[in-house]
Amino acid sequence: MQVLLPPGWPRPRGYANGVAATGRMVFVAGMVGWDAESRFVSDTLAGQARQALQNIVDVLKVAGAKPEHIVRMTWYVTSKREYLAAGRDVGKAFREIIGFYDIAMTAVEVTALIEDRAKVEIEVTAVIPD
Repeated sequence: MQVLLPPGWPRPRGYANGVAATGRMVFVAGMVGWDAESRFVSDTLAGQARQALQNIVDVLKVAGAKPEHIVRMTWYVTSKREYLAAGRDVGKAFREIIGFYDIAMTAVEVTALIEDRAKVEIEVTAVIPD
């Protein structure tokens, strides 16, 4: 995997501007903060983000992929303010579960998610190297 940083650009904090990779692609659908039995583990954005990240790792494992194979991640949050306020806890969960930040990331505020209790939904693309 190659992190793409144009000359003279400052390194972004917490994500990569772009990533190039070759190998077997794995696409993980949007994961919300519920457990394997579709029960929400928390009503906080940080708690739901932690569970969604763990769900992503669990799905990746089935494909033989690991968190370090993630090249793209999109976060959909129902409240920009709540997301920013939970930044410390979300960052801690991210470091513990994913472990690195060389991922092309986007975060988007949406008015609602399909699951009424969901505050965050995260989808990823991973590439397992050849």
